[in-house]
Amino acid sequence: MLIWALYPDNPYGYYILLRWICCGIFAYLAVQAQKEEKENWVWTFGIIAVIYNPIFRIHLNRDLWSIINIITIGIAVASFFVLNKRKPQT
Repeated sequence: MLIWALYPDNPYGYYILLRWICCGIFAYLAVQAQKEEKENWVWTFGIIAVIYNPIFRIHLNRDLWSIINIITIGIAVASFFVLNKRKPQT
């Protein structure tokens, strides 16, 4: 969804849906990072969840949102590799 958000002719409703989905996903990831005791990732995901919060919205121009979306995509991809590492069982 974040990649498709870079397309400038999306309807406004798409961005509202994007906020709800991204906020929920990144809040969930923050909880998962907390369980894995990865404090930096907890903060990262928490901040992203706040940025995409659909209730108390942050109003930015389209260009700035595009930059934020690209950064968020990079963080999401990086987190996939970091958080999927399993701890060895003892």
